[in-house]
Amino acid sequence: MATERTDVFKLGTQFVTLVGDELRVGQTAPEFLAHANDWSRVYGIESTRSKVRIIAPLPSLNTSVCDRETRRFNEEASSLGEGIVIMVLSTDLPFAQKTWCGAAGVDRVVTLSDHFDTNFGEKYGVLIKERRIFRRAVFVVDRHDKIVYAEYMKSQGDEPDYVQVINAARKALTD
Repeated sequence: MATERTDVFKLGTQFVTLVGDELRVGQTAPEFLAHANDWSRVYGIESTRSKVRIIAPLPSLNTSVCDRETRRFNEEASSLGEGIVIMVLSTDLPFAQKTWCGAAGVDRVVTLSDHFDTNFGEKYGVLIKERRIFRRAVFVVDRHDKIVYAEYMKSQGDEPDYVQVINAARKALTD
Protein backbone atom coordinates (compact mmCIF):
# COMPACT_ATOMS: atom_id res chain seq x y z
CA MET A 1 0.00 0.00 0.00
CA ALA A 2 1.31 3.45 -0.92
CA THR A 3 2.19 6.07 1.66
CA GLU A 4 -0.43 8.76 2.27
CA ARG A 5 0.73 12.26 3.20
CA THR A 6 -1.84 14.66 4.63
CA ASP A 7 0.21 17.69 5.68
CA VAL A 8 2.18 18.53 2.55
CA PHE A 9 -0.07 20.17 -0.03
CA LYS A 10 -3.16 22.36 -0.02
CA LEU A 11 -5.92 22.93 -2.52
CA GLY A 12 -7.12 26.37 -1.58
CA THR A 13 -6.92 26.51 2.20
CA GLN A 14 -7.42 22.79 2.86
CA PHE A 15 -4.75 20.13 3.08
CA VAL A 16 -5.37 17.17 0.79
CA THR A 17 -4.04 13.63 0.85
CA LEU A 18 -1.12 12.92 -1.47
CA VAL A 19 -0.64 9.25 -2.29
CA GLY A 20 2.94 8.04 -2.70
CA ASP A 21 6.32 9.43 -1.74
CA GLU A 22 8.05 12.37 -3.38
CA LEU A 23 10.85 11.35 -5.71
CA ARG A 24 14.29 12.92 -5.49
CA VAL A 25 17.19 13.60 -7.84
CA GLY A 26 19.44 10.55 -8.00
CA GLN A 27 16.67 7.99 -7.60
CA THR A 28 15.81 5.52 -10.34
CA ALA A 29 12.60 6.59 -12.05
CA PRO A 30 9.86 4.09 -11.27
CA GLU A 31 8.37 2.23 -14.21
CA PHE A 32 4.71 3.06 -14.71
CA LEU A 33 1.83 1.83 -16.79
CA ALA A 34 -0.54 4.30 -18.45
CA HIS A 35 -2.76 4.46 -21.52
CA ALA A 36 -2.04 6.24 -24.80
CA ASN A 37 -4.74 8.19 -26.64
CA ASP A 38 -5.59 5.06 -28.66
CA TRP A 39 -6.17 3.14 -25.37
CA SER A 40 -3.03 1.04 -25.80
CA ARG A 41 -1.08 0.27 -22.63
CA VAL A 42 2.26 2.06 -22.39
CA TYR A 43 5.13 1.38 -20.02
CA GLY A 44 6.47 4.91 -19.76
CA ILE A 45 10.11 4.19 -18.91
CA GLU A 46 10.57 1.03 -20.99
CA SER A 47 8.91 2.52 -24.08
CA THR A 48 11.33 5.47 -24.04
CA ARG A 49 14.48 3.49 -23.18
CA SER A 50 17.73 5.27 -24.19
CA LYS A 51 16.01 8.66 -24.40
CA VAL A 52 15.94 11.56 -21.99
CA ARG A 53 12.40 12.04 -20.69
CA ILE A 54 10.61 15.11 -19.46
CA ILE A 55 7.64 13.82 -17.48
CA ALA A 56 5.00 16.37 -16.54
CA PRO A 57 2.00 15.25 -14.46
CA LEU A 58 -0.83 17.76 -14.26
CA PRO A 59 -4.44 17.90 -13.06
CA SER A 60 -6.31 18.05 -16.39
CA LEU A 61 -5.61 19.24 -19.92
CA ASN A 62 -8.92 21.11 -19.72
CA THR A 63 -7.71 23.73 -17.26
CA SER A 64 -6.04 27.00 -18.25
CA VAL A 65 -2.69 26.35 -16.55
CA CYS A 66 -2.44 22.76 -17.81
CA ASP A 67 -3.41 23.90 -21.30
CA ARG A 68 -0.69 26.56 -21.24
CA GLU A 69 1.94 24.17 -19.86
CA THR A 70 1.23 21.43 -22.38
CA ARG A 71 1.26 23.87 -25.29
CA ARG A 72 4.57 25.32 -24.04
CA PHE A 73 6.16 21.87 -23.80
CA ASN A 74 4.82 21.08 -27.27
CA GLU A 75 6.58 24.20 -28.62
CA GLU A 76 9.81 23.32 -26.78
CA ALA A 77 9.72 19.78 -28.16
CA SER A 78 10.26 21.03 -31.71
CA SER A 79 13.77 22.24 -30.84
CA LEU A 80 14.84 19.32 -28.66
CA GLY A 81 15.47 16.61 -31.24
CA GLU A 82 14.76 12.89 -31.21
CA GLY A 83 16.84 12.17 -28.10
CA ILE A 84 14.35 13.84 -25.74
CA VAL A 85 10.71 12.84 -25.30
CA ILE A 86 8.13 14.83 -23.36
CA MET A 87 5.29 12.97 -21.66
CA VAL A 88 2.34 14.79 -20.10
CA LEU A 89 0.22 12.68 -17.78
CA SER A 90 -3.20 13.28 -16.25
CA THR A 91 -6.19 11.28 -15.11
CA ASP A 92 -8.20 12.54 -18.09
CA LEU A 93 -9.62 9.68 -20.16
CA PRO A 94 -7.62 8.80 -23.29
CA PHE A 95 -10.34 9.97 -25.69
CA ALA A 96 -10.55 13.31 -23.87
CA GLN A 97 -6.79 13.74 -24.23
CA LYS A 98 -6.98 12.85 -27.92
CA THR A 99 -9.77 15.37 -28.49
CA TRP A 100 -7.91 18.09 -26.59
CA CYS A 101 -4.65 17.45 -28.49
CA GLY A 102 -6.46 17.64 -31.83
CA ALA A 103 -8.20 20.88 -30.95
CA ALA A 104 -5.01 22.42 -29.52
CA GLY A 105 -2.72 21.25 -32.33
CA VAL A 106 -0.50 19.45 -29.82
CA ASP A 107 1.42 16.79 -31.70
CA ARG A 108 4.95 16.73 -30.28
CA VAL A 109 4.34 15.74 -26.67
CA VAL A 110 3.00 12.33 -25.69
CA THR A 111 -0.12 12.57 -23.56
CA LEU A 112 -0.81 9.58 -21.33
CA SER A 113 -3.82 8.75 -19.17
CA ASP A 114 -3.49 7.35 -15.66
CA HIS A 115 -7.26 7.26 -15.23
CA PHE A 116 -7.70 3.53 -14.74
CA ASP A 117 -5.49 2.63 -11.80
CA THR A 118 -3.46 5.75 -10.94
CA ASN A 119 -0.27 3.68 -11.25
CA PHE A 120 1.85 6.67 -12.22
CA GLY A 121 0.27 9.03 -9.69
CA GLU A 122 1.05 6.77 -6.75
CA LYS A 123 4.60 5.91 -7.87
CA TYR A 124 5.53 9.56 -8.46
CA GLY A 125 3.79 10.90 -5.36
CA VAL A 126 1.40 13.22 -7.19
CA LEU A 127 -2.03 11.63 -6.76
CA ILE A 128 -4.48 13.81 -4.84
CA LYS A 129 -6.71 11.19 -3.25
CA GLU A 130 -9.77 13.35 -2.64
CA ARG A 131 -10.01 14.56 -6.24
CA ARG A 132 -8.31 11.70 -8.15
CA ILE A 133 -6.21 14.23 -10.03
CA PHE A 134 -2.50 14.99 -9.95
CA ARG A 135 -0.50 17.59 -8.16
CA ARG A 136 1.48 19.51 -10.77
CA ALA A 137 5.14 18.44 -10.97
CA VAL A 138 7.89 17.87 -13.53
CA PHE A 139 10.72 15.34 -13.72
CA VAL A 140 13.67 14.89 -16.04
CA VAL A 141 14.88 11.30 -16.34
CA ASP A 142 18.18 10.56 -18.07
CA ARG A 143 18.98 7.77 -20.53
CA HIS A 144 20.00 5.54 -17.62
CA ASP A 145 16.60 5.97 -15.91
CA LYS A 146 17.92 8.25 -13.17
CA ILE A 147 15.99 11.31 -12.08
CA VAL A 148 18.20 14.34 -12.75
CA TYR A 149 15.56 17.02 -12.08
CA ALA A 150 12.45 16.95 -9.88
CA GLU A 151 10.14 19.83 -9.08
CA TYR A 152 6.83 19.61 -7.24
CA MET A 153 4.83 22.80 -7.65
CA LYS A 154 3.79 24.52 -4.43
CA SER A 155 0.38 25.39 -5.89
CA GLN A 156 -1.78 23.93 -8.67
CA GLY A 157 -1.61 27.32 -10.40
CA ASP A 158 2.20 27.34 -10.57
CA GLU A 159 3.95 26.44 -13.80
CA PRO A 160 7.35 24.76 -13.90
CA ASP A 161 10.53 26.69 -14.58
CA TYR A 162 10.64 25.79 -18.27
CA VAL A 163 14.19 27.07 -18.77
CA GLN A 164 15.53 24.90 -15.93
CA VAL A 165 13.60 21.85 -17.16
CA ILE A 166 14.81 22.19 -20.75
CA ASN A 167 18.39 22.89 -19.62
CA ALA A 168 18.34 19.80 -17.38
CA ALA A 169 17.07 17.66 -20.29
CA ARG A 170 19.72 19.01 -22.68
CA LYS A 171 22.45 18.42 -20.09
CA ALA A 172 21.24 14.87 -19.51
CA LEU A 173 21.44 14.25 -23.24
CA THR A 174 25.14 15.08 -23.27
CA ASP A 175 26.08 13.32 -20.00
